This record gives sequence, C-alpha cells and structure tokens, in this order.
Amino acid sequence: MGLFSKDIKTMDDLFVHQLQDIYYAEKQIHKALPKMIEKATDPTLKQGLTAHRTETEGHIARLEQVFKQHGAEVKAVDCPAIDGILKEADEVVGEVADKRVLDAAIVAAAQAVEHYEITRYGTLTAWAKQLGREDCAALLQQNLDEEHAADEKLTKLAETGINRKAA
Repeated sequence: MGLFSKDIKTMDDLFVHQLQDIYYAEKQIHKALPKMIEKATDPTLKQGLTAHRTETEGHIARLEQVFKQHGAEVKAVDCPAIDGILKEADEVVGEVADKRVLDAAIVAAAQAVEHYEITRYGTLTAWAKQLGREDCAALLQQNLDEEHAADEKLTKLAETGINRKAA
C-alpha cells in the first residue's frame, strides 16, 4: 500500500492530491529562483529566469483558481520529487567555479524543473478533462503551455551560446 492510499480512493481524490503536489512545487520553485537569478552571469539567462519567476506567480494564482473551481481546499502537500530536483540543482550550482560553466549548469537545473512541471501539468490537464472539468483543464493547459515555452527558451539559450561558451 502506498503512502497516500488511504486518502486517495477516487480519480477525483488523485486529481486533488496532484494539484496539491504541483502547488507545493510551484511555491518551492518561486522561492528557489532568486538564488539561480543571482548566480547567473549571462544577461539573457538572468532576464529569462526573472521573467519566469513572474510567470510562476501566475501559475500559482491559476492553481488557486483550479482548487476553487473544483471545490477543493487550496493546500500544498510535500513533493519529495521537486525537493530533490531543487536540492540537486543547488548542490551542482554551488560546486561550479567557472562562471560560463555555471550558466550551463543553471540551464540544466532549470530544465529539470521545467520537465517535472510539464509532466505534472500534462497529467492534470488530461485528468481534468476526464473528470469533465474543462474549466480546470483550460487553466492547467495555460500553465502547461507556459512551461513548454520556458523549456524551449532554455534550450535555445543553451544551444545558441551558453553551452558553447562553457565548452
């Protein structure tokens, strides 16, 4: 039996639990971004991370709206996955002395975060549709689209300069 099996009996319970998970994750990401912004040396990377922090505030607000529309309490549950991703990012970034290599490490860490969010939002969007909650699905899809766009921007930054400078 899983850790949450007594609390999760229905697809609706699972949906709400995953909402709580990504809500926690977004809040942790919002807290972690200033440190990444501070350490970044590439101006475009710094600007992109700053813009994404603002975007993350919108993700949090949309999630709060989904909770309300779905009739669920706005609540976060610990997410060991994002905690691990952020801890690893902090450790790697803290170990890099060369500023150009540091920027490449920051991009890689940010993409690991984005990929986690993409998996969660993709699943939640599909589940919301399955539960007949097109209103919730539309909000979750907006977050998913923004996470995909952030990942694409990070890839472009890496491929058009940051990785080359680091090498």
